[in-house]
Amino acid sequence: MMTTELLDRSRSALVLIDVQEKLFPHVHDYERVLARLDLLITGAKLMGVPLLLTEQYPQGLGRTVEEIRRMLPGIQPLTKTEFSCVLAAGFKEQLAALHRNQILLAGVEAHVCVAQTALDLSRQGERVVVVADAVSSRRPLDAEIALRRLEQNGLTLSTAESVVFEWLRRAGTEEFKAIQPKLKALT
Repeated sequence: MMTTELLDRSRSALVLIDVQEKLFPHVHDYERVLARLDLLITGAKLMGVPLLLTEQYPQGLGRTVEEIRRMLPGIQPLTKTEFSCVLAAGFKEQLAALHRNQILLAGVEAHVCVAQTALDLSRQGERVVVVADAVSSRRPLDAEIALRRLEQNGLTLSTAESVVFEWLRRAGTEEFKAIQPKLKALT
């Protein structure tokens, strides 16, 4: 279901999908993705947007990368073997418990776990936003085709900076001042 409204921090939830040690360094442009994830996590924490974290088969792909784990102390990842988070035991319940109706997706790989999760959530009537510059795949073409496919299926794409500015709504606030260094650091 396409989201035509602005994002609202009180209605948003952020799902970080499979940013794991053995896969993430092989993802195209992973430094850019990590910087956008950093911005999203900082914004979410600052503005009270709840986060869910998933790990795909951690025995094989490792844990969530250290940089993300340090930012999310106390967040326990949902482990899964299903590509779509929606099919993973406990995911739908954790998401429902947040009582949020704007679901933002970020992570890897764009053409596998992110795309399948986005399509499944959309099919269930959720308002899904895929943060396009905070997702990637090992091969750039896979990510590009996945994002095109999602858009053709009516899903909304955005960017990390757009998301944060929509959550902020105005300049001059303490939140704006706190996140401004992260915004300035983006290249």
